[in-house]
Amino acid sequence: MRLNEDHRAFRDSVRRFVDTEINPHVDGWEAAGRMPLHDLFPKAAALGLLGLEYDEAYGGEGADPSFQLVAAEEYGRIHATGVPMAIGVQAMMATPSLHEYGSPALKEQYLAPAIAGRMVAAIAVTEPGTGSDVAQLRTRAVRDGDDWVISGSKVYITNGAQADWLCLLARTSPGETGYRGMSQIVVPADLPGFTVARTFSKLGNRCSDTAELVLDEVRVPVANTIGTEGRGFQQQMRQFVTERMFAAYTAVGQCQYALDRTRAFVRDRTVFGRPLAERQYVAFRLTELQAEVELLRSHNLVTCETLMAGEDITRMATVAKLKAGRLVREVADWCLQFHGGMGYLEDTWTARLLRDTRLTSIGAGADEVMLQVLARLDGLPA
Repeated sequence: MRLNEDHRAFRDSVRRFVDTEINPHVDGWEAAGRMPLHDLFPKAAALGLLGLEYDEAYGGEGADPSFQLVAAEEYGRIHATGVPMAIGVQAMMATPSLHEYGSPALKEQYLAPAIAGRMVAAIAVTEPGTGSDVAQLRTRAVRDGDDWVISGSKVYITNGAQADWLCLLARTSPGETGYRGMSQIVVPADLPGFTVARTFSKLGNRCSDTAELVLDEVRVPVANTIGTEGRGFQQQMRQFVTERMFAAYTAVGQCQYALDRTRAFVRDRTVFGRPLAERQYVAFRLTELQAEVELLRSHNLVTCETLMAGEDITRMATVAKLKAGRLVREVADWCLQFHGGMGYLEDTWTARLLRDTRLTSIGAGADEVMLQVLARLDGLPA
């Protein structure tokens, strides 16, 4: 798949947005431990970034998935990974199920304001003690007339402290266990019984607020159910595929930006009377990493093209996520190494990148989960 002039013009507009509206503020957001999403998201929405692939009837752009690939790569140039993660949660993690399966009324009430940046959304799946094992989910929604009464807790929720609503996965069928009997429900954050219990101090992605949420008999209309009751797990798995491709797209941008900066540094940095770039190992290692990035970019393009053809990309997205998580960590590590002692200082971009990118191999399904999925697809008992 080749990108055309429309893609290139769109890339330029996203890059200007990153350079003018995001990067000048990143250091302050990192120090504060959060970014002002209700201020930032309307600016992103003005470029269509929060609803690129969504129905124009709800404020979306109606674009094909290739434009999301372009945008996500440009997010890789943001000086703190917490920012693209927050945008990605809004546009590619909390809203895809609502767009695909939600009722018109639900879309009008929650999707349209999210696309416009007027509401902040979060995805609430992970629970204390369960991690990537969604089958162990314990949050329950018990039907009482026309309402769900929801009790449980969710943890490591990105955008959770600022969210206006959640795409929440809960067990709605009494007696069902494992992957059965779950539903996705839109839960407004201003309801009685909903509490942001705490926010976390993290190794990286510090500007992104990450919260533990508690629901104590929160009453939500049954009409807030997304799609088919009892099919929430299956719907969430489709949403995870979208999330994993966003991570892979962004990782390419992060890797490319880091390698570009490091090549410029080693050309200028003199060691023992010669530019560091003249050391063969340095030049070769950076070249090897660039080759890996180009392979991942090619895989992403083919995956995007396959998605546009209406075919299943579960395997391709899983491969992309696994490779992206490992590659971005490797690139970050080597870029810091070639910056030497300076790269290890807390206020350098290399240190922040190393901290931030470590999450890619954990979030949206850890590397081990990706391997398990692929092993099963290959017919191996895992």
